[in-house]
Amino acid sequence: MFKKLLKKALAYNRYVSDFLKFKRLAALQGNRFPMQWKDRYPCLKDRTSTTGFDRHYVYHTAWAARILAYNKPAMHIDISSSLFFNTLVSAFLPVTFYDYRPANVGLSNLLTRAADLCALPFAHQSIQSLSCMHVVEHVGLGRYGDALDPEGDLKAISELKRVLSPQGTLLFVVPIGKPKIMFNAHRIYSHVQIMDHFRELHLQEFALIPDEPADGGLLINPELSMIDKQTYGCGCYWFVRR
Repeated sequence: MFKKLLKKALAYNRYVSDFLKFKRLAALQGNRFPMQWKDRYPCLKDRTSTTGFDRHYVYHTAWAARILAYNKPAMHIDISSSLFFNTLVSAFLPVTFYDYRPANVGLSNLLTRAADLCALPFAHQSIQSLSCMHVVEHVGLGRYGDALDPEGDLKAISELKRVLSPQGTLLFVVPIGKPKIMFNAHRIYSHVQIMDHFRELHLQEFALIPDEPADGGLLINPELSMIDKQTYGCGCYWFVRR
């Protein structure tokens, strides 16, 4: 605790020193912008040797976007995945984004709609290109205002399988490790559980974002031994209905 407080104090002292130094330099160069102490906005955690990022959300969205760029579907349906993913993919592919809490985003090639993942508004086997990434692990835990339901995730998985068309592609992402519920944040699944839940579908590709950066960034079709040692890895499944 003391070390953390000392680190914060040192960072703030450096901030004050930088403020005063920058103010002097700005004055020498004509003060292009007004600069007052009351307008300060301290950012004290960004002096790092490398740029930090959320490994799950950078890698799984990059993985999925590459598959869509390869597949080139006429259009794509996404259920509640990252808005960053949907907005970027809509630059090269028409996307309709469905969420329990619809997003008010206005962009060309992107439609946003409301939907309950446990009762999707699509006909049986009607969707050719579908994604639902880092979503199902939350369903039924009440975190986002949905009803409490211990089997909410199974109902969601059943709906994804129901609407996927013959030869259709499903990009599915969940946390992978030792199975548990971390209420009310998310569930963690084993690889075996996911493969059993989707046994009717063909696994075209599996990618793993491992716990440890030293094990790699995005591992395509890794060994089972690597999958089994995860605590909170990210499992990325490219399923096809054959």
